[in-house]
Amino acid sequence: MAVDFSGQWEMFEQSDPEEFLRAVSAPDMVVKMIREVKPMTTITQSGEDFVVAVKTPLRTNTNSFTIGKETDFCAMNGTKCKGTAQLVDGKLIIETERFTHVREMHGEHMVETLKAGSAVLVRRSKKV
Repeated sequence: MAVDFSGQWEMFEQSDPEEFLRAVSAPDMVVKMIREVKPMTTITQSGEDFVVAVKTPLRTNTNSFTIGKETDFCAMNGTKCKGTAQLVDGKLIIETERFTHVREMHGEHMVETLKAGSAVLVRRSKKV
């Protein structure tokens, strides 16, 4: 059975985000504020089509994409990059030239693992 990521997700825990944000060239203001920000992610999934909106006090970042098709993604730092999303073993994997973003379900929580070079950011969210 395929995993359904649809819903509203509130982040409640994250590993040290600064190294990852610096690796993707996020502005200093974002790096300084990131520990206080609890993003709210809304995912709408319809078959292989996804809309993922991440809302923070600074901005809302929305990406629409279809599994297996190259798409322009807006990264956390606001820059655009090309990437392709895949569904592999229940994981939603987005690979771009700058970073990899993996979403997967662990029980009732959604776990996101973001990697840029050797920098790794892990976020855990609960459905609201």
